[in-house]
Amino acid sequence: MLTYFQATVIGVVQGVTELFPISSLGHSVLIAAWVGGDWQKLVSSGESPTGTPYLAFVVALHVATALALLGYYWRTWCSIVVGLVTTLRTGRLDTVAQRLALLIVIATIPVGILGPLLEHPLHALFAAPICASIFLVLNGIVLLIGEGLRRRNEPTLAEYGRRFARQQTRTTVLTLEAPPPRPSDRKLAALDLRDAIGIGFAQAGALLTGFSRAGLTMVGGLWRGLENDHAAKFAFLLATPAILGAGILEVPELTGPETIGIRGPILLGAIASGLSSWLAVRFLERYFQTRTLLPFALYCIAAGLLSIAHFS
Repeated sequence: MLTYFQATVIGVVQGVTELFPISSLGHSVLIAAWVGGDWQKLVSSGESPTGTPYLAFVVALHVATALALLGYYWRTWCSIVVGLVTTLRTGRLDTVAQRLALLIVIATIPVGILGPLLEHPLHALFAAPICASIFLVLNGIVLLIGEGLRRRNEPTLAEYGRRFARQQTRTTVLTLEAPPPRPSDRKLAALDLRDAIGIGFAQAGALLTGFSRAGLTMVGGLWRGLENDHAAKFAFLLATPAILGAGILEVPELTGPETIGIRGPILLGAIASGLSSWLAVRFLERYFQTRTLLPFALYCIAAGLLSIAHFS
């Protein structure tokens, strides 16, 4: 049975690690394996793709994280929704909001197709602690590569700057009116469709246990010439529909008979996940204005190697 204490701890860990580039799923597997006992039984019972209380709990945590992201970026999401609606009505891409909406739709397609097909089989195949440990090390290496890409792409930022200047900053005045775009949104809108597709496939790599959704998406953004803070914002925006969509598809698990008796802990865990996600995105948005992925890369490599030594 899931206790209130377990639900709170797991909720906080999931909320933080979902947005920190260190893999939420990998940490849920490894922390439970390190602690052992009832904690390990929880995760093991959740490896089955359907009909488990732990799966319902994880669904609630993901929905809470997605709602926290929607709340934190609500102004940006209002602009994106208005941009999408006006694009569908007019067929034009005249504003930052319209371009950003199209980029998010395009970048969500890879995980939208691959997620339902591969998520549960891959999680079941690589849910062993040793596999999660290996992929955590690989995640750290990918983050190091991303920092190298950022330094390599620094000369190309001038070209992106010229592209930013060419973006229309006026709002679309139709039935709806989008809020004025922020500077970071104008920079993200300078990405093209190839950039969006590449970043979308990078995000899909997080289907492997131990790889971070936020980390891989950020590396994809750095690869396409974004700076750390803009790559982080695009990663958080792109994660929102992916996490929320996956959670909504699994919502029936929350109302099934398996959750009878543990709905209180599930609710508490979801609240803890939502609050920790809110604090995490607030911290990271400021952190990446002046700092890099390097500390997270070193942590993943160290934690992964230590776990490999422990579980091998």
